[in-house]
Amino acid sequence: MKNRIIFITGGARSGKSDYALKTAEDIGSMRGYIATAEALDDEMRERIEIHRKSRGNNWHTLEEPRNLLNLFESLQTKYDVLIIDCLTLWVSNLMGDGLNDEEILKMADNLSMKIDSLKLNFIIVTNELGMGIVPDNPLGRRFRDIAGKVNQIIAAISNEVYFMVSGIPVKIK
Repeated sequence: MKNRIIFITGGARSGKSDYALKTAEDIGSMRGYIATAEALDDEMRERIEIHRKSRGNNWHTLEEPRNLLNLFESLQTKYDVLIIDCLTLWVSNLMGDGLNDEEILKMADNLSMKIDSLKLNFIIVTNELGMGIVPDNPLGRRFRDIAGKVNQIIAAISNEVYFMVSGIPVKIK
């Protein structure tokens, strides 16, 4: 049986993470949460702590801002479902490390192939960045463009895709 790959996209504070958590709880009791955020300032540390507390003790949290592929082999026998939250921060981290567009897209292709090949259910959270204004600087436009391409790569292998609007999931695929 093929693994479930659920892709959840939407705007900031649209309810993506809450929906991912609820969906994962319906899938299984052995749940892992892969956080790609880094606590680089006080505000981000506070956000991470609020997210951690909201998950409770029934979740095993792994913090991995960059090397997602290295985690999966050892985790596929430990969990019923893994949440990756969020893909957009992962892209941002890779850009911050100086990777070029081609390198990031290759990593996204490798990530999609790995996720698709494992007997593990995934819920992948991301941000839909292309619906707002055009960023006023080259780095912002580059980030929006790469994130959009990475989202397309992961959405293509997903069994289900949801767009979150004000806390309401709208099924796209």
